[in-house]
Formats: sequence, C-alpha cells, structure tokens
Amino acid sequence: MTRTASQFLGVPGTVLAALLTAAVAGAGADRRRREQALLRTRGLRPRQVAALAGAEAAVVGVVGGLLGVGIAALAGRAAFGTASFGASTASTLAWSAVAQFLGPTVAATAVLLTAVRDLRLGTVTAARREVGRARSPRWMRFGLDFALLAVSLLVFRAASGNQYALVLAPEGVPSISVSYWAFLGPCLLWLGGALLLWRLAHLFLAHGRRLLSLLARPLTGTLAPTTAASMSRRRRPMARAIVLLALALSFAASTAVFNATYRQQAEVDARLSNGAYVTVTQSPGAGVSPSAAAGLRLPGVRHVEPLQHRFAYVGADLQDLYGVRPATIAGATSLQDAYFAGGTARSLMARLAARPDALLVSEETVKDFRLAPGDTVNLRLQDGRTHALRTVPFHYAGIVKEFPTAPKDSFLVANADYVARSTGDDSVGAFLLDTGGVHQNATAAALRHRLGTTATVTDLTQTRSTVGSSLTSVDLAGLTRTELGFAVLLAAASGGIVLALGLAERRRTFALATVLGARRRQLRGLVLTEAVVPMTGGLAGGTLIGWSLSKMLVTVLTGVFDPPPATIAVPWAYLLLTALVTIAALTAAALNAARHSSRPPVEELREL
Repeated sequence: MTRTASQFLGVPGTVLAALLTAAVAGAGADRRRREQALLRTRGLRPRQVAALAGAEAAVVGVVGGLLGVGIAALAGRAAFGTASFGASTASTLAWSAVAQFLGPTVAATAVLLTAVRDLRLGTVTAARREVGRARSPRWMRFGLDFALLAVSLLVFRAASGNQYALVLAPEGVPSISVSYWAFLGPCLLWLGGALLLWRLAHLFLAHGRRLLSLLARPLTGTLAPTTAASMSRRRRPMARAIVLLALALSFAASTAVFNATYRQQAEVDARLSNGAYVTVTQSPGAGVSPSAAAGLRLPGVRHVEPLQHRFAYVGADLQDLYGVRPATIAGATSLQDAYFAGGTARSLMARLAARPDALLVSEETVKDFRLAPGDTVNLRLQDGRTHALRTVPFHYAGIVKEFPTAPKDSFLVANADYVARSTGDDSVGAFLLDTGGVHQNATAAALRHRLGTTATVTDLTQTRSTVGSSLTSVDLAGLTRTELGFAVLLAAASGGIVLALGLAERRRTFALATVLGARRRQLRGLVLTEAVVPMTGGLAGGTLIGWSLSKMLVTVLTGVFDPPPATIAVPWAYLLLTALVTIAALTAAALNAARHSSRPPVEELREL
C-alpha cells in the first residue's frame, strides 16, 4: 500500500517537475535561437550548433539529476531517518537510475530537440527576428482539452457511479489489490483542466487588449496600451506561466486535501473499531449493570455510555445485537450519517427513541427478507431469567452499515430499554468513555489498574496502531510530509522562477522602452502588470482545478476509506501557506525585475 500511495502521490509531482524543467529551459528559447543564428552567421555548420545544444542539454540533465538524487536523499533522511525512504537498496538504486535517465531526457527534449527543429526548419533571418507571429498550438485546433475532460467524466462515472470497486480486499485475505485504471479520471481531469485554462488564457490575452489596457493603466499610465499589446503578443509564454502555476497549486491542494481526509478517516476508523476514546469491555456473562458506569467516572472523563451486546437469531442467522440509549449514545462516540441509510444518524436515533421496538438492520438482512419500513421483524433472544430463547417482535426502521465496536458483517441496533424489558436483563457488554481526546492513555491505564482482569480496557491510541481492516491503517505521515513540502516548493518555483526568467529575457525590451521615453515608474508598472496577470490567472485556475480534482479523488477513492468520508477535510492552514509562499515568490521576482528595469539602457544594451 505504501508503494501504491507513493506512486499515486509521486507521479503527478514527477510530471510537474518535468514541465517546470521544460518551462525553465523554454524561457530562454528565443535568446538561444538568436545566439544559434549568430553562430551560423559566423560560420558554424548546423551539426556543430546541434552538438553545442546537445552538450548544454547533457550538462543540465546530468548535473540536475545528480542534484535531484542528492536532495531526495536528504529529504528521505529528514522524513524517514534513512536516505532510501525506507525502501530496499535495490529499489533505491533502481529509482535513482530512473531519475538519472529522466533528467537528461527532459533536458534533451526541451533544449536539443528544439535546436534541431529550428536548424532543420528555420532560417538564420527568421531565427534572429525579435517579433514573430504567435500561432495557436495544434491541440487547441483539435480540441484536445475538451476530449480529455469528456473522457475523464466517463471514467469517473464508470468508477464511481456503478459501484465499481477501486480497492479489492477479499475477506480474510490480508493483501490488497488496487485497480489503477480508475486513477485515469483524476489524471485526465488535471491535464484537461490545465489545457482548458491555457485556451481561456490564450483567448483572453489575444482578444482582451482593451480590458488589459484598463487593468494596466493604474500602474503604467499612458504606457497601458503598449503593455496590453506586449502581453497579447507574448500570450503563449504568459499562458504557459499561468497553466504551470495552476498545475502546481492544484497538485498541492489536491494532495493536501487527500492527506487531510486520509488522516481524518484513519481517526474515524480507529474510533469506529474501539468505540470511543476509551472502551471498557465486560467479560462474557459478567452481568454488569448500567449503574456500574458511576465507578468509571475518573477525572477527565466527560461521559460514560453503557452499550448492550447480545446475540439474536434472525430466522436461522445468528447476528450481533447492540442495545443503545438513543438520546445519549452520541455523547460518547461518533455517529456519522455515512454509517446509516434511510435517514441521518440523528433522525434514526430519534426513531429508536420515539418507538422503542424500532430496529436498525444491515443491508444484507433487508435484501434477504425483503423488508419494507414498518415491517415486523421477530428476533429470538435469550431470556435473562430462564436462559431460554424467546421471540421478541421489532419493527424495521432503517439500515445501519457501520456502528462503534460492531463487526463488518451483519448486525442489529435496537433500543436498550426495550431489549432489557423484553429479556429481563439489562446487563451491559461495554462502556464507552468520552475523554475529549486528551489523557486517554492515562485514563486507560488507571482503569486497567482498578478493574484488573474483570474487564478489558482499550484506548484509541492502542487501537490506532493495531487496526488493520482498511487502507487507512497505513501510516503515510512521512511520505505526505515530504510530498506536501515538495508541492509548496513546486508552486513557488512555478510562479517565481518562471516569471523571473521570463522577465530577465525581456531586459532588451525594457531598455528600448527607456530609450523611447518610458519613465521609470511606467517600466515598474509594466513589470508588475506582467506579474499580476499570471499570478491572478494561476491562483484562480489552480483553485478551481484543485477543488474539482480533490472532489473527484475522494469520490473515486471512497473504497480506500472505511467508513467512507461524509465530507472532505480541507487543510486551510496549509493551503494558505502555499498561497502566501507562491505570492511571495512572484512578488520577489517582479520587484527584482522592476529594480533591474531602472538601470541605464546603455548598460543593458551593451550587456545584451
């Protein structure tokens, strides 16, 4: 499972890192093209120019790969105490080799292939041209973004709408198999949403000059039309910057939401298995009265709830029966709406309180006996006085899927007072203790000392480490901590580095604008405007894609959670930190470029 989670969390990060590398290399594509044209003008043959580009790509790829493996080893040591992330030596060497292969491959694709294509298809005059015609990418003409989104929705419906089991865990078998094809929906949504954002940004920058001019006027003054025209002409790299930032932010958001929901449901699963923060389970046949709860009220215990546990025959089927106090059961344990069907947790408890003979049964029992609401269900229970089985009538009131301390198969939930009156026995099977989530270890230890061997005392911390019935028993703390830190750095790099490199490549434009009469304030406004547009578009697009991706991920991965989450958990603090770090990186890049834009134009042109 850890390997599955690492692949699920790591593959998008790898793709994003590759895209960031390509974007960084592509930021200097125009300058590199002009330099290669100058080399050809001075007598170098195309093969020699290609060899220089290949050497550049090799140096970038190899050095970058070595640095990446080194940084990964340091991150693994910090998160897991070992540079191998807890993997075997062979696995670590294999993944390091893959990283060393991918580094030069990405560099060669971004640098060498571009150079070879320009040498084969371009001319020296065209390569040295400052202003070229901005063309729409081919995928926009073919509607690839719409196709990816359509396929994503189809896969999502197939994976979630038809009771498709993403996670397969045969009963009694400790191994787990995961169907990877259902991950195709979220992946295609991520890519399709990014391409759709590219299309929208491209269209806005191409046809929204008037609006761009109005937005730029407070910062650039009379230079606003020129600023709008410049951004429109450079719509392709600006759209790329917007999409890259949105991809990084959506990756960070979806990873954080999945991790928060995972930890939330791990806690719910542990509480469901243990019953409460501390649970005192009586020995079979002990005959402990509900009044014994008074002896369990230690300091720090807010509420003690008695829970009956009997066995009942439904026809020939023997099932667990839990007798509860409907008005107070929620005070000691967590009852979620996902545990029930046919009503919310509160409404079904209200039915048990309003009609004492009401009964909650499993879905399997409803299907086997074709029950309808209000139908009579006769249970055979052991009489507390004669110890013989007697028939007790109940009425079907709803479906229970999960319940604290209950098994995973069929069971029943009824009103404890009605069960006690019908059987002449009010003995309790367990006591659920609410400690408010604090001092549960100390409370459990004190109760073990007091009760000795007469009862079994378990606490949530103990159960958390032993639960093995679902995927949420896997501890992903170290892995997700590394992944979330990586996501923050990627978001900051996607915004700050790409913007800084793009603005650095335009120093010639800023110098020429100064020569033509642009004032220092106008140049600073131009730089800040070109930073605000991708920042706004990236934040807005990343928020929308991240929200959609998070909802789809949690829905598709419902089988991972036992029980399924009622709502997704949103880590607002982490998301706010990611947004602030990204904005800070963009602001720093813009301010640095604005400072350099005020340099004397003669110095800039001489250096360039």
